[in-house]
Amino acid sequence: MLIVLLFYGFFMVASLIYLRRIRKLDESFPYDELLNVSYTRPISILVPAFNEEAGICGSVRSLLSIEYPEFEVIVINDGSADGTLRTMIDSFRMEPVSRAVRKRLDTEQVRAVYRSNVYDNLYLVDKDNGGKADALNAGINYSAYPYFCSLDGDSVLERRSFLKVMKPILESGEEVIASGGSIRIANGCEIESGEVVKVGLSRRPLVVMQVIEYLRAFLLGRVGMSRHNLLIIVSGAFGVFNKHWVIEAGGYRRNTVGEDMELVMRLHRMNKDRKLNKQILYVPDPVCWTEAPESMKYLRRQRSRWHRGLLESLLVHRDMLFRPKYGSLGWISLPYFLFIELFAPLVEALAYVVLVATLFVSSVYWEFSVLLLSVCLLYGSMFSMAAVVVEEWSLRKYPKARDILRLFVYALTESFWYRPLTVWWRCEAFVQWMAGKRGWGEMKRKGVSA
Repeated sequence: MLIVLLFYGFFMVASLIYLRRIRKLDESFPYDELLNVSYTRPISILVPAFNEEAGICGSVRSLLSIEYPEFEVIVINDGSADGTLRTMIDSFRMEPVSRAVRKRLDTEQVRAVYRSNVYDNLYLVDKDNGGKADALNAGINYSAYPYFCSLDGDSVLERRSFLKVMKPILESGEEVIASGGSIRIANGCEIESGEVVKVGLSRRPLVVMQVIEYLRAFLLGRVGMSRHNLLIIVSGAFGVFNKHWVIEAGGYRRNTVGEDMELVMRLHRMNKDRKLNKQILYVPDPVCWTEAPESMKYLRRQRSRWHRGLLESLLVHRDMLFRPKYGSLGWISLPYFLFIELFAPLVEALAYVVLVATLFVSSVYWEFSVLLLSVCLLYGSMFSMAAVVVEEWSLRKYPKARDILRLFVYALTESFWYRPLTVWWRCEAFVQWMAGKRGWGEMKRKGVSA
């Protein structure tokens, strides 16, 4: 527990220092200049879509309205069983085209490529089902520009997100080979024509707890790791990559549900093996709004899948652990994810079992037990509340005071109901992995875009 507190405390302090430094920067400067400068690099935006009929059109409209000098949007229909393909074709008046492709990565068969008659930078790749990683590899093959962004089909971007997330890449002279932005929960927000017009908070407790989780993970965890090039997660919902280095690394790995994490770990490995001194960064301000599960059923599937992805990625790259060759990545970042993120749910679940068992089989030192239990339960709530405070102090995405108050109150309750649920679901991931489960599972979307 002390080790966990030290890790979280270190990341929180590093995050606060960085966020304080950027807090008073002018929102419009220097991003206006990036709209006109000659060195701004074009981007291919890849949107893998599997059964995304409910929200795909709103997400695409959001992308087409972003502020960026030159970009293309490539939606990859990964063998959807619903009306995703027909919805895209009808909504954007798309027709088949012949497009030159240099097939650098193996994928399932591509059936057809379409181009919009309304937007000349909008394409649709229709292919056989092969999973999200396979769809992204197909998108990379068909992309025309040197950088690409992977974006979920149910996501809505703020207009200047790409200017902000590309800024460190442009300023680094291409030393930064990947960067990711913040992901926020769109449930409860008002969205019109693919743009968030009013930020709000859902009334569902399960969604509110996910908002707190995202704030803690992004504002405290990833900011702290990014400052020391320890980041091994660039969210598949919103991340920008240098296409050359991704192809050099072999593209997305298709036999894992954690393809985004595994790719970032492979890029780190390549960076250290070739002594390239490349960086992978997290930029806190660019925001991508995404739909969160509103039912226990689908949230359980999501969390179990995420934990299986972490397990699979760490297994593939286990030889990087405690190797001097990989520096702080092998001595700090990977051990953190192994012992604190991967195995901690097993230890915590065992603690719950032991606590109940001791009530029946032995005497309990109540004074010490209650004190220790209180610390265990409250430390998570403390860091969650800190994330809410940082959100209000630095980015201020939630304009209503009562929303911030609700987040604060819910953060206090996290350890008493929500955390045990997520612990159980993450423990289930080990059972699923040992049973040979490798797929994503169905995720029902109602759509957040209008």
